[in-house]
Amino acid sequence: MKPTTLGPVTAGIPKKLRRVSEPTISKVAVRRKPAPSQEFSFSLKPADIAKHLNRFVIGQNEAKKVLGVALCDHFQHVRLTLEGKEAPFYQKQNVLLLGPTGVGKTHLIRSAADLIGVPFVKADATKFSETGYVGGDVDDLVRDLIRRAGGDIKRASHGIIYLDEVDKLAGSSEGGGRDVSGRGVQTNLLKIMEDGDVPVLSPNDVTGQLQSAMSAARGNTPGMPDTISTRHILFIASGAFVGLDGIIRSRLGQNSMSPAKALAQAGTSDFIRFGLEPEFIGRLPVRVACHALDEDDLFQVLEKSESSLIHQYKRSFAAYDIKLRFEPCALRKLAALARTEETGARGLMTVLERTFRDLKFRLPSTRLRALTITAQTVENPAAALAKLLKK
Repeated sequence: MKPTTLGPVTAGIPKKLRRVSEPTISKVAVRRKPAPSQEFSFSLKPADIAKHLNRFVIGQNEAKKVLGVALCDHFQHVRLTLEGKEAPFYQKQNVLLLGPTGVGKTHLIRSAADLIGVPFVKADATKFSETGYVGGDVDDLVRDLIRRAGGDIKRASHGIIYLDEVDKLAGSSEGGGRDVSGRGVQTNLLKIMEDGDVPVLSPNDVTGQLQSAMSAARGNTPGMPDTISTRHILFIASGAFVGLDGIIRSRLGQNSMSPAKALAQAGTSDFIRFGLEPEFIGRLPVRVACHALDEDDLFQVLEKSESSLIHQYKRSFAAYDIKLRFEPCALRKLAALARTEETGARGLMTVLERTFRDLKFRLPSTRLRALTITAQTVENPAAALAKLLKK
């Protein structure tokens, strides 16, 4: 199969590493007959995936290594299965990423899915309820994957589902009523995380059910199967797991251990004490901790990452014919301020927005055609703007 370029995310990747781009999501009903399924080819090595992730995520080398191995093992198995050579007794390597907010967990998974060329769905675990009547139904994750695959069930059946904030499912329910603890959601997730069949149409999807009934009444051949198997869908979960490090330190008897080092030694018993069901954490056998970002990491994110917000700001000013340039000292100052936000890389957006708020409002209406951002600009944007307006 002749590979095609995915777009900006594959710029600079050797041709042999490129994959077919993800189709545009169709807004029509899922029962519409999909286009013929695309051939799936996989020949990446773990180091190839890690090298690709280095372009977008700074640091987290252990997470990149673990993901590279787990993804390659899984999608090599998928490839062999599609070739009629499925290995017996294969155990799916679902992954659990631990670590504070803003360290690149989502970016790692999304970038890897883009490289491999498989449909990808992200959802927060907190949006689901035990029954599905309040909140979402966990089966909707799989149906979303079908939509991401443009209605192609075969392609969706080897996609990636990323479930964030799974740590919020932990704990015990107090009193009667709805399962606010998430234990019921954990139980519901078990059936799709391993090997289950999910109806393509939701029981609550009245339009889809009417279309299906009308098609059956006319004797028409359905456009797609009624269910989709989750056997080869890879599940990746993540969470901050605040407080888990204390449980680990207590078990090890090392109260002075840093949170990052403690999380790296998390065992199944620690997650159970934290509040996750044994069966649920057992479905996530591959676990790796991501470390918090320090000032130098944040500086590298701004300076070297291909997804750096700096590129976004340069494009914004370029739309008004203003060439934007950042001095290294300005990037260092931005990183230092973002570190105090304690939200990882997300703090960069907070600091940049605060720095550029008035500059972006006033300067497009001037004749200014070049703007250099210095450490002084970051420290006092109002004074920098006043000086520019006097020119």
